[in-house]
Amino acid sequence: MPTPTTTLALGPDFLDPEWLISTFGLLGILAIVFAESGLLIGFFLPGDSLLFTAGLLTADGQYITYPLWLVCLLITIAAIAGDQVGYAFGKKVGPALFRRPNSKLFKQENLLKAHEFFEKYGARSVVLARFVPIVRTFTPIVAGVSGMRYRTFVVYNVIGGILWGTGVTVLGFFLGQLPFVKEHIELILIAIVAISVIPIAVELLRARMAARRGTTQAERAELEHAAREAQQNRREYGEY
Repeated sequence: MPTPTTTLALGPDFLDPEWLISTFGLLGILAIVFAESGLLIGFFLPGDSLLFTAGLLTADGQYITYPLWLVCLLITIAAIAGDQVGYAFGKKVGPALFRRPNSKLFKQENLLKAHEFFEKYGARSVVLARFVPIVRTFTPIVAGVSGMRYRTFVVYNVIGGILWGTGVTVLGFFLGQLPFVKEHIELILIAIVAISVIPIAVELLRARMAARRGTTQAERAELEHAAREAQQNRREYGEY
């Protein structure tokens, strides 16, 4: 088993992008991208840092020997497929998902956060959520729950999958060839992770402020009501 040359010291090995790639290769990348794009259990997996590292290691040729275009194509397909599964799951389960009890792998606050994001940006959220950890996992599910028009979802899903899956990987490929990036790869990956969690930190701060105002329960009830109404009209053409 190959030994990674750098270590992203932000958690256990199974969250270290280079360890994952050196251990499981391209298939591992595709599995993680698929899971994080639309499976409830995939919200904690590395996303942006994994794709950036995939591009970097493709340029290096140490763990990934496939051409860049093929790596980007497969990652994009995995991202799009993951969102499609998330949408189908949300459409099938519907508002009942909002009443699901919390567990170690499922938190209502993550679902509600994605619902707020979806309500704020509409169809564009399918694209924008790609670049926001946790939210990118739950947004396609919320789109299904809310009855977003399927054709519209597919269009935005493909656009988001290309921009995120190909864009971040290509960025890692070309930046990874710069001497500064090669010499400070661990710091670069830490910076990517830090930047990606900024939106989450902001939302957590807002949630705490809302809790102090005593509005959390009211907001939760409003979101559940909106989800139920959306499901009743899921076959109609809406604003999405």
